[in-house]
Amino acid sequence: MPLHPPHHPPHQPDPNDLARLLTDVATGRISASDALATLTTGPLSTPHAGGSNAGGGTATDRVTLDLDRQRRCGFPEVIYGDGKPADMIAGIIQAQQDAGQPSFATRVAAAVAEQVQAQIPGVRFNPIARTLTAGISEPPLPTPLPRSNDAAAVPDAAEIAHAAVVTAGSTDAPVAEEAIETLHWMGIPFRQFDDIGVAGPARLLAAVPHLREASAVVVIAGMEGALPAAVGVHLSVPVFAVPTSVGYGATLGGLTAMLGMLSSCASNVAVVNIDAGFKAAYLAGLVVRQLKRSA
Repeated sequence: MPLHPPHHPPHQPDPNDLARLLTDVATGRISASDALATLTTGPLSTPHAGGSNAGGGTATDRVTLDLDRQRRCGFPEVIYGDGKPADMIAGIIQAQQDAGQPSFATRVAAAVAEQVQAQIPGVRFNPIARTLTAGISEPPLPTPLPRSNDAAAVPDAAEIAHAAVVTAGSTDAPVAEEAIETLHWMGIPFRQFDDIGVAGPARLLAAVPHLREASAVVVIAGMEGALPAAVGVHLSVPVFAVPTSVGYGATLGGLTAMLGMLSSCASNVAVVNIDAGFKAAYLAGLVVRQLKRSA
């Protein structure tokens, strides 16, 4: 007998999960070092915390949660909520909370969000962004930067590494809110500039001096998708463009805006998928995070 026996027995991986992990290594889906880290840092899959599904098992039976992603990538796994039942989302969030990781779910329907909130106290739902967050600071702004165009309120904004989120019009708000919630989950300071599309060039020109204080900029626009190039030519930082599905018939659900942004002559503009506010904000957040770490 050891002099100081452990209070809890060591974790024994489920044989099915172990077999899956070995298969992933053999097929090249993950490296041997990542597999070893998974074995030594925690369970291989999400604990079955959800309710029953139609097949008789639990709602999280088919989920293999990557609890090691925060160590490898800097941030935990994000939950894509569209099509997932509330029990499954709740089970994943609970597993992340048990592991001390902040939770973030995107594209969650209001009815599903309500059921998740009933199961897990402290989960916050943004109905415009359709996102759920848990385990992060409140209120939704973790920085002194305001959610407004009032630059005078923050005289030292240029000294704070932050991202800017820009919308062409008010109908782009759901995508912008998804981007903002992403930055909040990442702990990235941000400023928001709304409704400064190319239909009113004076509005953009007035915002340019403040946009130049940002370390990365997310520009969200539908219609013809002209705003990212118009913003990019004024700045010396990365501009992550988000085409939205806003516009009349010829905009083809955002395809016109996306093709226009991809054809931009502004060298600092990179384009993500249609309505992908999360993806653009995540990239902008990584830029800001690297700058803060190197400061």
